[in-house]
Amino acid sequence: MLRCAFFLMCLLHLKHTILGAVTPKPILINGTYINPELGNYHARLRSIARSCLEIKEKHDGTQDGMYILTTASGTYYQAFCDMNTAGGGWTLVASVHENNIKGKCSVGDRWSSQQGNALNLPEGDGAWANTATFGSAESSTSDDYKNPGYYDISAQDVSVWHIPNDEQLRNWTSSAILRYHTESQFLKEHGGNLYHLFKKYPVRFGAGHCKSDTGAVSPVVYDKGDKDSTAKLYGPSKDFEPGFITFRVFNDDQAAMALCSGVKPTACNPQHYCIGGGYFPQLQQCGDFTGLDLSGTASKQLTESSVLLFYR
Repeated sequence: MLRCAFFLMCLLHLKHTILGAVTPKPILINGTYINPELGNYHARLRSIARSCLEIKEKHDGTQDGMYILTTASGTYYQAFCDMNTAGGGWTLVASVHENNIKGKCSVGDRWSSQQGNALNLPEGDGAWANTATFGSAESSTSDDYKNPGYYDISAQDVSVWHIPNDEQLRNWTSSAILRYHTESQFLKEHGGNLYHLFKKYPVRFGAGHCKSDTGAVSPVVYDKGDKDSTAKLYGPSKDFEPGFITFRVFNDDQAAMALCSGVKPTACNPQHYCIGGGYFPQLQQCGDFTGLDLSGTASKQLTESSVLLFYR
């Protein structure tokens, strides 16, 4: 044992003799970076923001596109920023993409359940109220997406884009079939984001009743489309009022749905025009796009589009 220790000490001494002591080189002289490019890089790191709105307000960001954001804990992630709609500063935090509307709570149904329609999973996968993340911003129209901003950003309003599936990012704005946003600042009353809103109003089977236990509701301002075009996309139903966005509703079976995008339910069958959820007593309603395919009235244009969610 002593021989081994002595041998190791000799090796360390030899390494020190050959290589010499390692002395870190300075990067600053009198507060100035020796390498200007390194200085620019460090400046960029210091300027990474928590949201697209912060980039807009503090750094005069005006270009739509991908930006690097950070969470309060220092997690970096890439997000799409809409810097122009209604003053800009909108951060894309999630997308709901139905990969197989006939799948009924199968693989890919991250906003409902990928584990089947099970009574012992009343919230399904629970994605509306947990910190799990998935997908990528650029693939938001080809797969489900959720970034850390969903639960980290403190916001006041939401914006929603309905974009045809598999559409490339550069065409999102022009190809959207509907785009609208809120101006009511309703998120301020519900913790500042949808993560906290759904903690308050869980998307859980049996947690409430139709009409009496609806979560948040807000009118929307249209950026593309209007109330009439919204109603036509969902079909000639008198069971909803267009021009709103509604969160956490129940049907007659006490099955919960997370989001009624563009409408406010007036009856107890929201599975035909609301999305996301947990367990459904009727299997055919289970899935990210619930029972949108069952009414026979929702347009193919709507059911084959992804729903993109933004904060500001």
